[in-house]
Amino acid sequence: MVDIDKIEIAVADIAHGRVSGIREKDGAVSMIVDVAGLDPASRDALSEKIKSVAAAVAPDVPLRLLQTAERIVPKLIAVASGKGGVGKSTLSANLAVAMRRAGRAAGLVDADIYGPSQTRLLGLEGVKPEAEGKKMYPTPGAGGVPFLSMGQLAAPGQPIAWRGPMAGQALSQLVDAHWGDVREIVVDMPPGTGDIQLSMIQKHKPVGAVIVSTPQDLALMDATRAIGFFNQAQVPIIGLVENMAGYICPHCGEVSDPFGRGGAEAAAAELGIPFLGRIPLDISVRLASDAGEPPALGDGPVAGAFADIAKRVGNWLDDPKGGVR
Repeated sequence: MVDIDKIEIAVADIAHGRVSGIREKDGAVSMIVDVAGLDPASRDALSEKIKSVAAAVAPDVPLRLLQTAERIVPKLIAVASGKGGVGKSTLSANLAVAMRRAGRAAGLVDADIYGPSQTRLLGLEGVKPEAEGKKMYPTPGAGGVPFLSMGQLAAPGQPIAWRGPMAGQALSQLVDAHWGDVREIVVDMPPGTGDIQLSMIQKHKPVGAVIVSTPQDLALMDATRAIGFFNQAQVPIIGLVENMAGYICPHCGEVSDPFGRGGAEAAAAELGIPFLGRIPLDISVRLASDAGEPPALGDGPVAGAFADIAKRVGNWLDDPKGGVR
């Protein structure tokens, strides 16, 4: 009898999420290999690696590889917090921009159905997405980030008074869109642990979650609840970000800590999850965000902080077992 589990574990170490649909029939094993974005030489090299590893585990078992590049299913990265007002949306927008600048095929979904703000952050207010049939096409935002939000479909300032099922259906339309070559989608989640979060977990399970908190104890208590929610849903925690970690005076450059400092890093250590970095409380972040120009597009210290976090998230996505580096 063929041990599918052993083959799957062995292949997963070298395939980096590109293998799916492993099955056994009549003593032979078949699997689907996603070769989208790979040149012919890289496709052949990946296939040979998979064959070699599978043969080492099950040397007498015939193996059939089915290559497909027709449909890319993007990985979802949930950016969440236990409460509002901690800068989750700003972090989401700048994370997507920084990932895009680093050469990753990243997109962004504003899943905060009741309080969408990404249209302002990405400079897309009043820009509606195109659609074909029931599927929408993402709109390129600041930094070239493909983007979709309920804020593009509702009038500015219009309240969205929907019950959970309707909100969940709207979220599905944003995720199940024509994403083209996008391989990773940053999902700006609404605060808390309600219907939208449950819909995301059940229908579009993220590969991991980034938790955002400010340094003070009250925010960390709520962030801990968000971490517990994802743990219960068996969604891995990529790491914790400390936002508003220090105020940089625009006149003298001195740094003060109105919300404290290091609380999120200490909480991450206590909870046994990676600490991804901290973003300072800088007026340039607010000014650039209001203007639809994410600070991650720049070259200063704030842009560098977002770039460092994006690099760590990217490393985790490439090798979840290797962790954040």
